Amino acid sequence: MENAMRELSLQLVDRGYQWRIVPFQRLYDLQEEIDGRHRQRMFDDEFYQAWLAGFDRKPPDSLPGARSLIIVAIPRPQTQVVFHWDDQPRPLIIPPTYVGYDAIRHHVKDLLAGILLPAGFHVAPARLPHKLLAARSGLSQYGRNNISYVSGLGSFYQLVAVYSDMPCPQDNWQEAQMMERCQECQACLKHCPSGAISSDRFLLHAERCIVFHNEKSGQHPFPAWIDPAWHNCLIGCMHCQRVCPENRDVLGWIETQAEFSQEETSLLLEGVTLDQLPAATVEKLEQLELADSADILPRNLGVFFGLSRWS
Repeated sequence: MENAMRELSLQLVDRGYQWRIVPFQRLYDLQEEIDGRHRQRMFDDEFYQAWLAGFDRKPPDSLPGARSLIIVAIPRPQTQVVFHWDDQPRPLIIPPTYVGYDAIRHHVKDLLAGILLPAGFHVAPARLPHKLLAARSGLSQYGRNNISYVSGLGSFYQLVAVYSDMPCPQDNWQEAQMMERCQECQACLKHCPSGAISSDRFLLHAERCIVFHNEKSGQHPFPAWIDPAWHNCLIGCMHCQRVCPENRDVLGWIETQAEFSQEETSLLLEGVTLDQLPAATVEKLEQLELADSADILPRNLGVFFGLSRWS
């Protein structure tokens, strides 16, 4: 097992990834922490049902002998997507983790499987509260904005978790911690326009977070209290991450992934279904992993182009 752990560490670190391993039994501590906060009404019920109620509650059928949880942080950039509207290019940002999310998840699972299989160990995908697992394992620390930060990566990374039947050599489970510099810094609180980050408690008021609303199905209009000027990303939000000192060294990491013509942009704003869109347009959406949530685009794009229905 020591050789497997050493090889795992070497290959992950060589790729710039960071990781931790905890005993499988910590799955139940994660569940209890999430459910306990819900019982204390610290989560809005709609938010809990949408994002927290569906985590794994038992070992996966594909790996009934799971003995550990492995969490990996992979560096990720912001993605810029250019939409042409009124004969002008309109670049919009997608925060780290959205683009290529599933591809990265499969990549990490396959990578870990390839490293551990020669030693007789296996992995299986895990649906877990990744941020909480990362913080409890010591991989990350929370910011005041409740986003987790990894040393050297800031918040520009994606977390991937798997189960493994490889034993965990020691249990380094710890209390989740807020970064020390957050004690005196209120940059994110001051720059969150919706009041999701507040001084009355550490836990985010998630029901007021722009992300919670612009990730919903396009059938849900934005609440009237959200000022259209607050929107800053095609999906998600970067207000608090842009002003965070921890992201100073990675904030300029932006990769342009796709460009949509005026005609394509018009079709997306009209809400044309995938089967009616040109194949090239669908291909771009698939590369951005937006094809399955294309119904949000008329609403999310509309606020940037001043369309009265959404602004």
